[in-house]
Amino acid sequence: MSDEEIVESDGVETAESAAPPEPKKRRGLVVVYTGDGKGKTTAALGLAFRALGSGFKIFMVQFIKGKWKTGEKKFADRLLPEIEIRPMGDGFTWDTKNPAQDIATTLKIWETGKEAILSGKYDMVILDEINVVMKLGYLDPAPVVELLKSRDPRLHVVLTGRGAPQAIVEAADLVSEVVPIKHPYKLGIKAQRGIEF
Repeated sequence: MSDEEIVESDGVETAESAAPPEPKKRRGLVVVYTGDGKGKTTAALGLAFRALGSGFKIFMVQFIKGKWKTGEKKFADRLLPEIEIRPMGDGFTWDTKNPAQDIATTLKIWETGKEAILSGKYDMVILDEINVVMKLGYLDPAPVVELLKSRDPRLHVVLTGRGAPQAIVEAADLVSEVVPIKHPYKLGIKAQRGIEF
């Protein structure tokens, strides 16, 4: 029996027998992970990991993270060229205390993200923390929505960060809100390597 003929009793193909999706038949989705809880970037990375297993090529640009060495960046560097993570931020706005600089940096990062979306090189582009910069007014959601609507219809685009603007929510195919229930920070436990970064 060939791999294609192996089917579980419920009629669903097993992971081993499932053929990679044909790019011509794929319908790209706009996925938004938002909310005040922890785990939005983690969810996007989990989705990226799953997509890598199906042979996708992935690009992630990070709007906030920049100079610090994160676990995801270190690991992604081992998987080049299948996935590239490019941290380009200056840190959080309370770190820079310079709104003009934050806006200039945001627009530069947006150009990088836009270039990746239009390049035709990727199956998935992740715009990490883009919702935050739109919420802060550093990036107008209108050109983001316009690009999402005009992109290659096979391309998946993931937008993360709290405070997703309503226009982004409306343009998305899937929106998940991460709601905080408990967080170790409230118990005095500081951010830990391998968990928060």
